[in-house]
Amino acid sequence: MSDQLLSETLSDQVAIVTGSARGIGKEIALKLLRSGAKVLVCGTEEERTKKAVDELKALTNGEVQDFIGDLSDEKQVDQMVTKTIQIWGKIDVLVNNAGGGVILPFLEQTPETLKQTIDRNLWTAVWCCYKVLPHMVERKYGRIVNVGADSVRNGLWDHAAYNAAKGGMHAMTTGLAREFARYDITVNTIAPPAVDCEALDRIRERDSALVDKYIEIIPKGRAAKMEEVADAVWYVSTKGASFITGQVISVNGGSNML
Repeated sequence: MSDQLLSETLSDQVAIVTGSARGIGKEIALKLLRSGAKVLVCGTEEERTKKAVDELKALTNGEVQDFIGDLSDEKQVDQMVTKTIQIWGKIDVLVNNAGGGVILPFLEQTPETLKQTIDRNLWTAVWCCYKVLPHMVERKYGRIVNVGADSVRNGLWDHAAYNAAKGGMHAMTTGLAREFARYDITVNTIAPPAVDCEALDRIRERDSALVDKYIEIIPKGRAAKMEEVADAVWYVSTKGASFITGQVISVNGGSNML
């Protein structure tokens, strides 16, 4: 695809990307901005989120705003949606990328880490969909993209709690897709394997052999690149992907097939 066409595919579209102050989410925000979208960058830490916004503006000269808050809290999601509508008047694309599970053997989890993992990965997506969908229904258009996990399908080591949350996201995708298809609202999940990012580095520091096992099951022989995940998110965010809905799309280097 030419750079000119890429810059036009989301022209005049408004996108919310949760968990986008760093890592995969930031890469997704960058891709959507380069495609012409106006983007709300969401994070939980003010300094890091504002720094990300400044960096994205410098890279794209695009329209970027920030929201700092805990999106597992219904009231803070209300504030996020209100801010977006006040600034741009609509929401075309919602990317539910907020997450960050505590990756440990199941019996090493605590009640606190289990709740944290479910809150970060599932409740954030539930509340964001619940609050954004009325605006999309009113306009009879929308693209919701959930960033799930290939580990839901392959039972990756130490991912049981994380999979409980991401599996809920995968299941919500199909239900919402069927319910809202008549409004030209599509709902899809992009499911990556191990991704070359800060989160994987933290696991590697604790147990490099475990990360080696994660990568060994990927036929491509490496972790996914953040931009490869962002490319898939971008595509299902476009008008051209109007007939793709209710899908969990693996961007996984072949670790699961069909």
